[in-house]
Amino acid sequence: MARTLCKGAEAACPTTTGAATSFSEATVVRLVNTHNGNHLVTVVETQSGTVVGSFTMPTGAVEYLEKNPTQCVFAANAGVLGSKVGFTA
Repeated sequence: MARTLCKGAEAACPTTTGAATSFSEATVVRLVNTHNGNHLVTVVETQSGTVVGSFTMPTGAVEYLEKNPTQCVFAANAGVLGSKVGFTA
């Protein structure tokens, strides 16, 4: 069973593409929606770059987002928190 390896401090996701973060060039980001309501999470190639994809996170949901190190993340609400993580056996 894989376990989560913390590799960075948890922080609020930026709420605009111009402030989007790579979470220190993470390849896996643990996201949790701590705010009431469903919120869109968007992955872009770079800050203010082309959209790679997006998904909606329901209240209380936890997702592990796999991405390229240079890709950046932002959310519709700062109640979506993210942290750079990895996995260990």
